[in-house]
Amino acid sequence: MPTVEMERRQVVVIGAGPSGAIAAALLKRKGHDVLMIERQHFPRFSIGESLLSHCLDFVEEAGMLEAVNAAGFQMKNGAAFAWGEHYSAFDFGDTFSNGKPTTFQVQRADFDKLLADQAALQGVDVRYGEAIVSADFDLPKPQLDVLREDGSQYRVEADFVLDASGYGRVLPRLLDLEAPSNFPVRQAVFTHIEDHIDSPTFEREKILITTHPTHRDIWFWTIPFSNGRCSVGVVAAAEHFEGRMENLDECLRGFIAETPSLAGVLKNAVWDTPARTIGGYSANVKTLHGPGFALLGNAAEFLDPVFSSGVTIAMRSASMAAGVLHRQLQGESVDWQTEFAAPLKRGVDTFRCYVEGWYAGTFQDVIYHPDSSADIRRMISAILAGYAWDERNPFVSEPKRRLRVLSELCARDVT
Repeated sequence: MPTVEMERRQVVVIGAGPSGAIAAALLKRKGHDVLMIERQHFPRFSIGESLLSHCLDFVEEAGMLEAVNAAGFQMKNGAAFAWGEHYSAFDFGDTFSNGKPTTFQVQRADFDKLLADQAALQGVDVRYGEAIVSADFDLPKPQLDVLREDGSQYRVEADFVLDASGYGRVLPRLLDLEAPSNFPVRQAVFTHIEDHIDSPTFEREKILITTHPTHRDIWFWTIPFSNGRCSVGVVAAAEHFEGRMENLDECLRGFIAETPSLAGVLKNAVWDTPARTIGGYSANVKTLHGPGFALLGNAAEFLDPVFSSGVTIAMRSASMAAGVLHRQLQGESVDWQTEFAAPLKRGVDTFRCYVEGWYAGTFQDVIYHPDSSADIRRMISAILAGYAWDERNPFVSEPKRRLRVLSELCARDVT
């Protein structure tokens, strides 16, 4: 038997996306030895381009805010919603939670590389082009087998492993942790365009969410960047795409043509990038943690892109896990269920309630109501800004009951 090349590290982070970079930097700042392993090379394309305000709290915590502020990304101050003649805008500078008033809309290739580079500058050992091919957590310390691009392998032993692999979901696959999502299978078709938007109703400082005029479960994102380009996508249940998927560009532009308000905004666009698709992206796991590991962000659970909650959940999970793990590595007794999984899940479940309400139409009734009170709008705006863990907010502490009551009041006025 050939000798296996062996390496010993304190913490291994799988994946160099936002949750990995934040977690790795936070642990390094606490004095821990951190190795971050990434299968791809950066920069690389990813969706999830409209950040929520709460994201910047974690960017700041990880010592990266100055670099992000200086990078020239498109400033974002809120979210706008359009459905036929209805238009409703929410300002992140006026929220119940009084969080950060602005954030950014980013091309993720640039943003993710910036965060990973910042983690490396802080001393994190970052390796690209390496894949985790097996994992053993039955040993006294976890061991991972890593495949390099040249075909060689090595084994790394760690005190703890954080899986921030996103859609790759490395440990859920290797450890049989995958669980079915309770969300219907939905598909997204999307592209980047040179937008040439001159509509007086369009605000580049906001993401625009547009509801299809006749199918309220079909919606579009329009995310403007600082370089005159936009990310544009349509999301719908699988059956709405039947007969449309042979040509993705025609598919996306066909849905937009059915939606006059959005077609008007994009009337001057240059469609210069082939459309892509992703489907069946909602995912879940049996557990968020186990002996020697914890799952972060999309590696654990991904809901739906409608409120851009994915990166926020990822960064929140990174911050929470880094805090618990630091204490564990210091020799303290910690409870990953009560200190990480349960509190993380409360915010995820809040987002889930409003995602489900969006597709059921009840949350849309609230969003598009012409006479919502200022106080209610501030509470809703706080959730849209990412503060889904602020249980002082009644729409966070009791999301299902509050949404049900409010939607019943609003429904008769939104037609």
